[in-house]
Amino acid sequence: MSREDILSKVRTAFISVLEHENFQLSDETTANDVDGWESITHMMIITEVEKTFSIKFKLMDLMNMTNVGDLINSIESELQA
Repeated sequence: MSREDILSKVRTAFISVLEHENFQLSDETTANDVDGWESITHMMIITEVEKTFSIKFKLMDLMNMTNVGDLINSIESELQA
């Protein structure tokens, strides 16, 4: 699966959780850049992403994520495992 395909599915997960699509996602996007992306919705987004890709993130990976690029890198890593 290409990085662009992953980003598209991640965006769909964000839209599902946040209930709006007034944002752009890129590798550099952080919670500060997206309206409604807060601590509770962050966990909901992670859960939705895990369901979407049928993966389960490692706790350490979650703790080290600082932006969407890190999220995509973790997804790629889990898909290759």
